[in-house]
Amino acid sequence: MSRKLPALLALSAAVSLALAGCSGTTDSPSTAAASDAASDTAAATQASSVTIEDNHGSVEVALPVQRAASTDNRTFEVLADWGVPLVAAPKQLIPSSITAYSGDDVADIGNHREPDLEALVAAEPDLVIVGQRFSDQYDSIAGLVPEAALLDLEPREGESFDAELKRQVTALGQVFGKEAEAAQLINDFDAALERARSAYDGSSKVMAVIVSGGEIGYSGPTTGRTWGPLFDLLGLEPALEVEASTDDHQGDDVSVEQIAESNPDWIFVMDRDAVISADDANYTPAKDVISNNAALGNVKAVTSNQIVYAPDDTYTNESIITYTEILNSIADAFEGAQN
Repeated sequence: MSRKLPALLALSAAVSLALAGCSGTTDSPSTAAASDAASDTAAATQASSVTIEDNHGSVEVALPVQRAASTDNRTFEVLADWGVPLVAAPKQLIPSSITAYSGDDVADIGNHREPDLEALVAAEPDLVIVGQRFSDQYDSIAGLVPEAALLDLEPREGESFDAELKRQVTALGQVFGKEAEAAQLINDFDAALERARSAYDGSSKVMAVIVSGGEIGYSGPTTGRTWGPLFDLLGLEPALEVEASTDDHQGDDVSVEQIAESNPDWIFVMDRDAVISADDANYTPAKDVISNNAALGNVKAVTSNQIVYAPDDTYTNESIITYTEILNSIADAFEGAQN
């Protein structure tokens, strides 16, 4: 046997192993197709978006949102509970009960009366949620951050208020990947709404007021700030109806004597100053304003202690969470009166 044969055999074996190794790393057509599909799926996920119908039309929001900003008071507690960071917000309008956005990493864009939109621009948001007190700033914001998606989900006139609250939280859930959490908030709200509806006797007269600066303002059915929509949702019988009532943040100017003469069975109270002036030496809690007012001394709601107070932070936190708390408080009070 030639001494070259073992060497040739060894070389042949090595070549075979090398070829086998190459065939092991070379994708078959089906494997290659699967790999390409996976790559395409990953790329699609990275470049995905969601289309939201807001108050201005269809808005395409690129996902995931990297640098969100919000001006809408209805959103702060929801987003904080979901752990959604913000790069900019009107800090003066966020109640102290919400601490998630008080840090220096969140740019302060002032308030609706003196907005600092330059701070918003510097924060470089890719999404801005516009609404409530900043609704009038929509066009200005759109012009200053043209690359950002803008969402305006402020409840629309002529639409059912409960549906509008749910529309907003549903959209936010889609945008931030919190669909399950949004569904839970809606379920909680619906349960509280049904409790309050079922507990109302259908005939007791209700008066809603806003206490501000020690004065008692009237919050009328449908239009009144905070309380107005609840008259419609719960089918409440108003103790007093004032022509051309408004959604004024301090309530409408109605004399306490008129309120007393209407003799409501229930009084619903929102303490406007509790969230903006609680540290002021001259601040008087709404409970004291109501109880110390001589004109209301003989009103049934007062003598029967049938008064429901909204959460202290309601004035700057009218989210679906706040309304769930309010509705449960109303249900508790109505149910308690029946026992």
